[in-house]
Amino acid sequence: MNQRVGLHILFWFGYLLFQALIEFAWLNSPASKTPVVEIGWMAFLGELTQLPIKAALSYFIIYLANNLASKIRNPAVSIIIGLCAFVVAVVLQRLLIVHLVLPDIYHEKTSPDFIFQWKRMISTFLDMIFVVGIVVSIKQFRLSQRSKEKEKSLIKEKLEAELKFLRTQTNPHFLFNTLNNIYALARKKSDETADVVLKLSKLLRFMLYESKKNSITLSEELRVLSDYIELEKIRYNERLTITFSRSIDDETQPIAPLILLPFVENAFKHGASETRFNSFIYIDVQLQKRQLNFTIENSTEDEGGVIVENIGLSNVRRQLELMYPEHRLDIKACDKIFKVNLTINLQRHEAV
Repeated sequence: MNQRVGLHILFWFGYLLFQALIEFAWLNSPASKTPVVEIGWMAFLGELTQLPIKAALSYFIIYLANNLASKIRNPAVSIIIGLCAFVVAVVLQRLLIVHLVLPDIYHEKTSPDFIFQWKRMISTFLDMIFVVGIVVSIKQFRLSQRSKEKEKSLIKEKLEAELKFLRTQTNPHFLFNTLNNIYALARKKSDETADVVLKLSKLLRFMLYESKKNSITLSEELRVLSDYIELEKIRYNERLTITFSRSIDDETQPIAPLILLPFVENAFKHGASETRFNSFIYIDVQLQKRQLNFTIENSTEDEGGVIVENIGLSNVRRQLELMYPEHRLDIKACDKIFKVNLTINLQRHEAV
């Protein structure tokens, strides 16, 4: 028995007990000489006998609303079919009560006239409306919840696809920059070319395997930054001063992979490589109680003004929006210094 069938059985059993309790309260009058246990059993059997018609009507109305109505173009036809179903169910219920429930279970005298007495017909009709209303309401609630879950699933799939696309853009962007560095060293016939290729292979291994994860430890992300910095140092030698400081209270803290690297890339590509004289890059990473503060400054030839974000910065900004709802990214350029300050609440990581 699957879960769905079990829930249906549980609902109808609960409804049966509820109706039996109401019927028991109506039958158990102070003047009654029938034992309480017998009255309770009579009430239970009476409601159990009527339950199949109520259940059949309820499921038919659900089927009509969810399936049959979509095939019938005229809404009036669906309404007429529904009313006819109610009339048939009410008549059947009245026949069942008069010819079985009253004489055989309640041991009361009955007459065929009881079947179509308008007060009793209205009472039976309201009884039917009550149970059908409950069933339809539960069904609509479940459909609404299922629709919301489907919508959430579609949104999540869309965000996952967008995030994968952003990462596929970032990785080739990184590779392109590094290959340019190797090309420059090869043109100079530098002895350091082999070391650069080796370091690059380590970074590419990380790109291929680790970067596909939803998260890595902060220590792994910082190690990637360190490897990349060492890779770039070979190219710039003493012309570039690099300061990399950190204050971390928990290096095992999860973080999205390659969320910090694009800022370091940008500092080298648009800072150090475009500065004619002595240049600098200052990096500071602080983590206290799952609050990450990342600051990076680099020298530039620009005097300041309008900041034009490249592919790397635009992509990482979008990734932050998708994965970290509680973050703040400030980018400033003035007095020949380009500065980025990123604050992230790592506790609020959206699982995209």
